[in-house]
Amino acid sequence: MNFKKITLALLLFPVFAGCGNPGLKQPNMEKETVIPSTADTITLGAGCFWCTEAVYQQLNGVLSVTPGYSGGTTKNPTYREVCTGLTGHAEVTQIIYDSAKISLAELLEVFWTAHDPTTLNRQGADEGTQYRSVIFYHNGKQKETAEAYKKKLNDTKAFPNAVVTEISPLAVFYRAEDYHMDYYDKNGNAPYCRMVIAPKVEKVREVFKDKLKK
Repeated sequence: MNFKKITLALLLFPVFAGCGNPGLKQPNMEKETVIPSTADTITLGAGCFWCTEAVYQQLNGVLSVTPGYSGGTTKNPTYREVCTGLTGHAEVTQIIYDSAKISLAELLEVFWTAHDPTTLNRQGADEGTQYRSVIFYHNGKQKETAEAYKKKLNDTKAFPNAVVTEISPLAVFYRAEDYHMDYYDKNGNAPYCRMVIAPKVEKVREVFKDKLKK
């Protein structure tokens, strides 16, 4: 059992006890967010979606970040099911952003900085296909941008090892259970948050100071 699962078992057992299958829900928009005509959506997996959500919530131009599951075969999966690694789904975050304020290339720059895209089906102690590095594109332009960026990283040997990030079309996005929403904000003192999520957030805040929300 990995560190994330142990933490969840210790801290969130009461939540699990009352949790049923949430089914497919609509994206969780931030409080009365006005969606501009320049808005676009991308779905990213970079290990634990608690981490990815916390990272992208920091960025100016990001309108909504919704944790969920995608890429597998199980319909309406629960967190428990996804954690088995048998559903084929990855933990992902669906990000709605204002392309007039932040570009897809900038979002991908943060993506490849905030996690290790060279480890297959693993991020730190979190291991399994549900933690794979993946970009689920929503249109052809996003596919071209992601593939070109990945190729550039590998051609220039930006990392010691090859980038193994999966780039696939989005089929279905399943919104995660409510207790996953704003997880870092609500559970910042939990061991997993302090030891795993906080360092990633601080790294992004340091490297991308000019991209942060005021």
